[in-house]
Amino acid sequence: MPGDGFTITSRIRNLLRSPSIKSKKKCKENLTSKVTLEKVLGITASGNSGLTCDPRSGLVAYPAGCVVVLLNPKKNRQQHIINTSRKTITALSFSPDGKYLVTGESGHLPAVRLWDVAERRQVAELQKHKYGVSCVAFSPNRKYIVSVGNQHDMMVNVWAWKKDVVVATNKVSSKVTGVSFSEDSSYFVTVGNRHVRFWYLDHCKASKARTPMPLPGRSGLLGELRNNFFSDVACGRGSKSDSTFCVTSSGLLCEFNSKRMLDKWVDLRTGAAQSLSLSEDTIFCGCADGTVRAFSPVDLRFVGTLPRPHPLGSDVSAATELAFTPRFS
Repeated sequence: MPGDGFTITSRIRNLLRSPSIKSKKKCKENLTSKVTLEKVLGITASGNSGLTCDPRSGLVAYPAGCVVVLLNPKKNRQQHIINTSRKTITALSFSPDGKYLVTGESGHLPAVRLWDVAERRQVAELQKHKYGVSCVAFSPNRKYIVSVGNQHDMMVNVWAWKKDVVVATNKVSSKVTGVSFSEDSSYFVTVGNRHVRFWYLDHCKASKARTPMPLPGRSGLLGELRNNFFSDVACGRGSKSDSTFCVTSSGLLCEFNSKRMLDKWVDLRTGAAQSLSLSEDTIFCGCADGTVRAFSPVDLRFVGTLPRPHPLGSDVSAATELAFTPRFS
């Protein structure tokens, strides 16, 4: 009957308005506001793109699922950025001034997100990839962000993030594992399986078009190393700014000159090499079994081997053997 329907509706409304229901909702809201992430145990970085360090403050950032952990190694304290999409973070990189952090993620229609480090909030978002982001990097002049899709995506996008526009785009033909900008921000280099490619931004700077331009790129001349897997890349600094340095999974350190030609290489005497970092006077190569070897960028002369990380639970201050001290030539 119509009257019965009205009575049932009114009873439901009165039930929803009852103090007990409201108090339960308030309790849930209060509990949510009180629960905060205090500490993360573990890391989900799958490659060298999953770890970055602020060159000014020394703050270290790495992914743990959909969370970015900001670790202060001096104080051993963590802060956290939680990805609003709940998608797994796959790549990240600090801006040169350390104010911003750019992240890439996995999954369908992943986003490249820009975060304010101090406030730990998102300030910009780019959604131009389809299947996952493997590498991200800031240009030294802080004008551009480059993002490279994974092996199912294959897209390379150059993002003028302050204008919120993609200025150039192209595709790669193989899996990319590393990206690095030149010191003057005029080009960047991607590396991967049989892949060393130089991408040039001169046309992007002159363009005023709102639609992305084709990103011009030229392959490095690999010579005898054309069948190698290039794990990581770092463009030179200072007097070696015209050079580009790479490491291969087979354990070689390579140098490409300003003409993109393979100039020289040295054997790292290790089972594998996966990461690379450099300053104006030293190249550090991350190798198998926790080995880090140092070389001079001028002539690839071997400088020394850093001590391996100590085992968990050992007291470093009690070390008396020379094995705990660095070896330098």
